[in-house]
Amino acid sequence: MPAERIYLDSAASTPVADEVIQEMLPYLKQQYGNPSSIHYFGRETARAMQLARMRVAGLIGARPSEITFTSGGTEADNLAVKGVAEYAKTLPKMHVITSYVEHDAIIEPVRDLERLGFRVTFLPVTAEGMVRPPDLKEALAADTALVSVMHANNEVGTVQPIKELAKIAHDAGALFHTDAVQAAGKMPVSVADLGVDLLSMSSHKINGPKGVGALYIRSGLDIMPLIYGGGQESALRSGTENVHGIVGFGKACELAGKRLPEYRLKVAELRDYLIDKVLKEIQHSRLNGSRLDRLPGNAHFTFFGVNGEDLIIKMDENGIAASTGSACSVKKQKPSHVLKAMGFSYEEITGSLRMSLSLQNTKEEVDRTVQVLSEVVAELRSLSPFKSKYV
Repeated sequence: MPAERIYLDSAASTPVADEVIQEMLPYLKQQYGNPSSIHYFGRETARAMQLARMRVAGLIGARPSEITFTSGGTEADNLAVKGVAEYAKTLPKMHVITSYVEHDAIIEPVRDLERLGFRVTFLPVTAEGMVRPPDLKEALAADTALVSVMHANNEVGTVQPIKELAKIAHDAGALFHTDAVQAAGKMPVSVADLGVDLLSMSSHKINGPKGVGALYIRSGLDIMPLIYGGGQESALRSGTENVHGIVGFGKACELAGKRLPEYRLKVAELRDYLIDKVLKEIQHSRLNGSRLDRLPGNAHFTFFGVNGEDLIIKMDENGIAASTGSACSVKKQKPSHVLKAMGFSYEEITGSLRMSLSLQNTKEEVDRTVQVLSEVVAELRSLSPFKSKYV
């Protein structure tokens, strides 16, 4: 067993910050009231939720009343897509646009809308994973209800031109949603500046607890709920709220906002050090995604002549955690639809590796990672039937 493990999978999940845990504890022990109750215990939990709502809203420049808490980014995405679609049917507007590189939390509900009679357009992307604004302009129609394009890609880290895309959508009379699960707390995100109508967030990507997220819904926007019942969350998400999770999420957003300048500077610097070192020391390797328009902590590579899953297993044996892409898709054992949309061959897709960094990582960890990675890649290539090509 390795003496000390290195965690390079922060795009999948992050450790819960100590300050977040301390903020949550009272709502697991002393303050256990139902926030819908009018007695002291209920009022205290309702007050804590309102503070959390303010903190979440503060991270993205929204009003507290524009935040609806959910069970995570996936539910927030589903509520945005299907909530808008249900309302749009009454107009009627039966066209939805998204991109080929979205998370499954967008692609699957959009596919379901297609089965229900909606017309769906998937936008292509460049070799760097970027949506081209002219493609969106061409795809829009009079009956387009919603455009959904993610702020930053969870696999390759490419940041999309959301402000420009949202304006194009609005000029055509369509609403615009962005999945900002990977972006919020890691780069500046302002709903006013971006001009979006809906925006999805997730707690466990920014050192908060799992099982909680939020959907920003612009004031005055009508969408339909997915869950009916007691009318919690302004009747958009019924069910007794996950109070301790919401409290933790709020604290995580407050911390993320305060550390954002440090995060952007230090993590991006470490990312660039990792990228340069890998490309210099490991032959037949390639960086994927945009070099400039990229999340601070994302480094995604293809190592030719190597299977990515074998690479992850060998890295894990050496105490280093990384991934091939979306943690939500790993168990499905399917080639990355993101890399396929970027025009990658099967060999390029299967030889991919994502390493995602955070403030907890160090230069020494990067040095050790690249040393181990170089040795593992060489070992796997020596066993490859195509070893003469890459060794």
